[in-house]
Amino acid sequence: MPNMSIALQWAERLDPTRIALLQAILGGAVLGSAYGFQYLGGLQPCALCLYQRWPWWIAIGFGLVAVLLRDNPGIQKAVVALASLAILAGAGVAGFHVGVEQQWWPGLASCGGVSGMPMTVEALKQQIMNAPVVRCDEVAWSLMEISMAGYNMLLSLALGLGGLVLLWRRGTDGDAA
Repeated sequence: MPNMSIALQWAERLDPTRIALLQAILGGAVLGSAYGFQYLGGLQPCALCLYQRWPWWIAIGFGLVAVLLRDNPGIQKAVVALASLAILAGAGVAGFHVGVEQQWWPGLASCGGVSGMPMTVEALKQQIMNAPVVRCDEVAWSLMEISMAGYNMLLSLALGLGGLVLLWRRGTDGDAA
């Protein structure tokens, strides 16, 4: 398979510094896309959409720290692994969101559900006024029947697992860094 050989050769060039840079750059692209859909496209995020952004911010931070630690390969690999784990946590949040969108399970109370019966008219008014406008169980945008949460889950799985696998391969290849 010539394509697999090219992919493996390309992957061999990804040392921890390059993996960290890739995670930070792709994290920035994901967040840039999310903010672009929000501020340029007018698609307001639901609560779960907002939660999905946090792991990317964390991964970007870890990725940038890992780049600065290139003179300390052991700590650098640990920080890149933490970035990968943050991205995988984001895949979990995105997967949960996909399940909510598909009505496989209910969302969080902050997703537009009622969080309890108010006891006064004033409490009812506050609950209505503070209720999120965007529901987590409605797909705001999709491409080929995959929602943004679905694409986030797929990308997060690929980048998170890919980062861990590449680190592991470098560790088993005589620690070539």
